[in-house]
Amino acid sequence: MKKTASYILLLAAGCWTASCNKDFLQRNPETSIVPDAYFGSPKDLETYSNSFYSVPTYATDDINSDNISYYSQAGELDLMMEGGLNATTAGSTGWDDWGRLRSYNYLLDNANKATGDTALINHYIGITRFFRAKFYFDKLARYSDVPWYSHVLKNTDSALYAARSPRTLIADSIMADLRYAIAYIKPDEGNRTRVSKWTALALMSRFGLFEGTFRKYHPELALQETAKPFLEASVAAAQELINSGRFQVYNTGKGAVDYRALFVSPTLASNPEMIQWYECRQALKVGNNTHTVLGWTWSISNSLVETYLMKDGTPFTSQANYNKKGFVEVFANRDPRLAETVAYPGYSTTNDNKYYIPKPNLGGFDQLKFYPRDPALRQGWDANYTSLPVYRYAEVLLNYAEAKAELGMLTQDDLTNSVNKLRARVQMPDLLMAVANANPDPVLAAAYSNINGSNKGVLLEIRRERRVEMACEGLRLNDLNRWAAGALMEQAQQGMYVPALGPLDITGDGVADIAILATPNDTASLGGLPPAVKQSISRYALKDVNGKENNFYLDNNTSGHISFTRYRDNKRKFVAPQYYYRPIPFSEVVLNPNLKQIQGW
Repeated sequence: MKKTASYILLLAAGCWTASCNKDFLQRNPETSIVPDAYFGSPKDLETYSNSFYSVPTYATDDINSDNISYYSQAGELDLMMEGGLNATTAGSTGWDDWGRLRSYNYLLDNANKATGDTALINHYIGITRFFRAKFYFDKLARYSDVPWYSHVLKNTDSALYAARSPRTLIADSIMADLRYAIAYIKPDEGNRTRVSKWTALALMSRFGLFEGTFRKYHPELALQETAKPFLEASVAAAQELINSGRFQVYNTGKGAVDYRALFVSPTLASNPEMIQWYECRQALKVGNNTHTVLGWTWSISNSLVETYLMKDGTPFTSQANYNKKGFVEVFANRDPRLAETVAYPGYSTTNDNKYYIPKPNLGGFDQLKFYPRDPALRQGWDANYTSLPVYRYAEVLLNYAEAKAELGMLTQDDLTNSVNKLRARVQMPDLLMAVANANPDPVLAAAYSNINGSNKGVLLEIRRERRVEMACEGLRLNDLNRWAAGALMEQAQQGMYVPALGPLDITGDGVADIAILATPNDTASLGGLPPAVKQSISRYALKDVNGKENNFYLDNNTSGHISFTRYRDNKRKFVAPQYYYRPIPFSEVVLNPNLKQIQGW
């Protein structure tokens, strides 16, 4: 039993499986919470709401965006742009988690039974409404119009077969939940591993920016005139966080090391940038899989690498022949965040002279951000013990600057108090509004061609800063969607530039580390390398011994950027506005004929 009808199946917190037997649905099994007997105090509400944290919300990659070259198999966006995704083939992922919503509404429907400290009762109601707002934010970002449910349904309720509610109702309901959460959740919850008032403000700043810019750049919704209040809400939420003085950009003067500490530290308890963080600790038997970001199934795209500025603040893409620079040269004199995001020449996983050798056949640059640098914190699968950010102050500052720029309200002082604090951490030059607006970067302007107006240049640079600062933190796809920049995802994401077949030094020590060959037997391309180097060098062939192509190729045959053959052989086409939305799985539409597809699906 699927569709929204699955919404009724979760009978209580901790009961994650159910039967479709109607008699079962009408009983309270022994493992369930009986509302009349349970929801009697704030402590009961706390215990129940603790289950809401069971699904971690941190992100360590940007799969399904132009930041990533995905190796193992086609992701959802690949399938869609290659014509392989439709309502029939769409999986239920993203639609079939209505049981979580039922658990939120279950508490909200029964919270009135609690007696005791009213402020504490409202606090847990606020936490629950925060989670409901986040749930619907995710649904709106993926499907736009979805059924709105604010109460638990019985198996006889006709609302189980409701049509999609309009986007306007969903967005306004999200805002109402967040306003309640901001008003009633206590300011701090322990060491910031739980939802607080500040978490709700951070989500308000994110959602207001998302919905405001989505409406502005998507004329198919006919909601452009209603974008301003959402942008203003984003600014107001960010401003309240800024004015609170509780948070600051983590900056001890160590430059790139301070940026790195946000993603690889065993604890973030004392980090002032954490609005909320996820604690991983061996003693708690809570770990993560962050070691998989390096050299496994995805890699960083060349387009992201090219976005990072030079150390002097000028665009990398303003250099002559920037797109023909070799691997080592690409990292020279760049924004320090590049070498904290991508495995750089001379990086060592063991912190010695045993260099890590990136794998060019992954189709991109190996991701380093989130990889535990201390080998002692890498204990195996689900056993990496670095704590991870969930909401950090840096994003709020970026939301603030972008929303203000979109509203035409941005000043240089605003940049000083937002974007330039992030640049100062890694010792990069300030973003100057007048200079940016007088000289918009032509590469960024071509990428985001729908930006106009007097703030065009600075808005482009804020988007650059957002992509660089928040890389691999799970925001990029929603950013591209809200900006109506889906055409960027048509591009075949590439890896490093290879000037010619043969040996390459990619550790920066002057000794060849790998070789790109036509075939495994192409020893001629190895030239006059010493025998010992020939023996040890890692070889990657464009074709196997039978002449069959491997998974990657060079875009100029024997030179050029590395790319996946699937990108060449399966032409990608982003159909706007259809692909800014996902189809409801056909099986769900069969169960509920009132669910209609939108935007051409």
